[in-house]
Amino acid sequence: MILTTHALIGAALGKNIPNPWIIVTIVIPLHFLMDHFRHGEYIESPHKKTSIKNIWWKALLDFSIGMLFLFCFINYKNFDYTAIRNIILGTFFSLFPDMLTVLYWILRWPFLKKIHDFHVWCHKYPPFSSERQWNLRNALNDITFSVLALLLLLF
Repeated sequence: MILTTHALIGAALGKNIPNPWIIVTIVIPLHFLMDHFRHGEYIESPHKKTSIKNIWWKALLDFSIGMLFLFCFINYKNFDYTAIRNIILGTFFSLFPDMLTVLYWILRWPFLKKIHDFHVWCHKYPPFSSERQWNLRNALNDITFSVLALLLLLF
């Protein structure tokens, strides 16, 4: 899934679950489960060398869109401190596995390798397969999950 989808799902769960510990214990495994669905990736071709230098702007744009949605939503709904805290916790920890993957890509810290490998394993479809190309068919899961999350956030 793209970062916006993970962020919106985490925020929706954060808004609707009052206990912060339960939020964290749900959104991290849910991140890995969501990555199992067909979805587009920023990586375009096996013939291009993929590195953080090639995709940073796509990830930053994706992250910024998700944060803009959440910022607007929080301002629109005028939540109390506890609800905002839970939304932020849900958002942060739903993105946490991707943050660890980026840290592993950049720093190659050995203790992150197992988490990285598990994250890669959770993606059901192999890299560069048609199921991971950036197109509307593969984005339908992202769109569906994001719309559901927005509805949970609004109501």
